[in-house]
Amino acid sequence: VPKDTLIAICSTSISTISVKRKLVEYGLNNIIYTHEVFNNSIEDIDTPLFVKQTKNDYLKNKLQWLDLFNILADHESKKTLLNILRFRSTANPFYLCNYCVRLNEQYFEPFLDLDKEIFVDAGGFNGETTEIFCSTYPNYRKVFLFEPSKKNLELAKKKLKGQRDIHFFSEGLSDKSGILHFDANSGPASAISDSNASLPISVTTLDEIITEPVSFIKMDLEGWELNALIGSKNHIITDRPKLAISVYHHAKDFRLIKDFLLSLDVNYRVYLRHYTEGWSETVMYFVPKLNIHLCAI
Repeated sequence: VPKDTLIAICSTSISTISVKRKLVEYGLNNIIYTHEVFNNSIEDIDTPLFVKQTKNDYLKNKLQWLDLFNILADHESKKTLLNILRFRSTANPFYLCNYCVRLNEQYFEPFLDLDKEIFVDAGGFNGETTEIFCSTYPNYRKVFLFEPSKKNLELAKKKLKGQRDIHFFSEGLSDKSGILHFDANSGPASAISDSNASLPISVTTLDEIITEPVSFIKMDLEGWELNALIGSKNHIITDRPKLAISVYHHAKDFRLIKDFLLSLDVNYRVYLRHYTEGWSETVMYFVPKLNIHLCAI
């Protein structure tokens, strides 16, 4: 394209900042971001949905957002929440200029202290997360992988063929057993859907289908995480597993998922980390505090 072409960057999900960097490398400098378009254009350009949701949810639930900030366990979590909230309220990538795409580190932070885990991969997709888990923590005991897309599940089985003790489930996880509809053609964004083109899938609860203890649960279910957590309530209360839960799909999930899990009185420390240059891939971690029992001598 001509070097003086005006280019509007509409990438807001993953590589928002890297897109501009690459364009500049090509000698293109007349560049604006999405937030500059919908804030200043005389055209009828709508505000992105994630911005609308975040602004509305924050204005209606300021005290709950403040409570979330106050309970976060470390400075990095608090800083991350503020930066994410600012970006999600404006779509201005300035607030994420110190973040990068680091998807291979997602779900596996050092503070989890993972070793000899019984791992639940809820939303296993093509097996990529489990593959990273198995190679990073070879002393794991067992993996339960849930993926309702038949195509994705077959890809996961192929990818993980050389790994041990992997148990595959073709059901989705929810708050009760039954049939839901699933958009299976959206790659990693495949989700529960009410579209006429979506496919019926079987769903179950973690409490119903897994009868042994689990120690680490990861969930990335495209907005269905809270339902799946409700169906995992007994495991969470009894087993006190470490949790890595995606909260970025809906603004309300930041506070509702935190509220639900802390209501179970498991005595969790709560952390927040972010893994892209856009609104996608924010993970909330719940790490059980060590219980100290004083015994009379």
